[in-house]
Amino acid sequence: MPVPIDPYPSEKVTCDEILKTVFPLLDGADLASCMLVCRQWRDITQDDYLWKCLCARRWPSICRTPLPSTMTYYKLYRTFYRRQRSRILLPPRLSFNDLEFYLDIWAEGRLIFSEVVSGPVLQTGIKDPPTGISDMLRYRLQGPEYKMGLPVEPRFSVPLSQTMTISVLVKRKDSNKFACIINKGIFDYFDRTSFRALAYDYLDISPLHPFVPGIRAWISLLFIDDGNEGIHSVFGIVLDFCDAANSEEEVLWLLDMLDWK
Repeated sequence: MPVPIDPYPSEKVTCDEILKTVFPLLDGADLASCMLVCRQWRDITQDDYLWKCLCARRWPSICRTPLPSTMTYYKLYRTFYRRQRSRILLPPRLSFNDLEFYLDIWAEGRLIFSEVVSGPVLQTGIKDPPTGISDMLRYRLQGPEYKMGLPVEPRFSVPLSQTMTISVLVKRKDSNKFACIINKGIFDYFDRTSFRALAYDYLDISPLHPFVPGIRAWISLLFIDDGNEGIHSVFGIVLDFCDAANSEEEVLWLLDMLDWK
């Protein structure tokens, strides 16, 4: 029986050739997944030319010069493309037992609140919000973001038509040194959905940490939703550093980096 003749012999391609055509079109994650399919795919994806194509798309200039003999494009891509894992912090050198916070609030220059708060009290926060607060504010207080809080008792009232400012200092009891967290920050934003007024200031970081970018301290006055548009009763004060610190350990490390005097 005669063997049939393929009318298109030049169009025959092998499986390897198909894969070598498709693989350069994949991104790094997909190409790495292909390495796990089978031995054939693994052998093809280990071709450094494929990883050079990926590097050329992400960092074109890196392909203009030859790599050192100890480096491959696969190793280069794997090293710089993968996401940095979160690093585990060493135990902070400070504890809340070492700290005291000094809070002063003014309305049109008149002092309306002044309190010295121990670190453990601020650390505990507002665990049992009172009835009568908005659902949005209750959600924020119970949210996952790390925050320090002070229940205010007795409560005080603030007229929203007046300019209110706040200063927050912190003292290290182990060295009797002070640092400034907020210096006459203005409550210039009132969040009507969660009944809170917000102020912020940039932290004074020690010159020993010159490359730490501007980090803000945020302070919030929390109001009871009593239906009074002009004057609100403050039941709590919240302090956080959500720009940079979102855990107790991170907050203590950040406070340790302040410019203590």
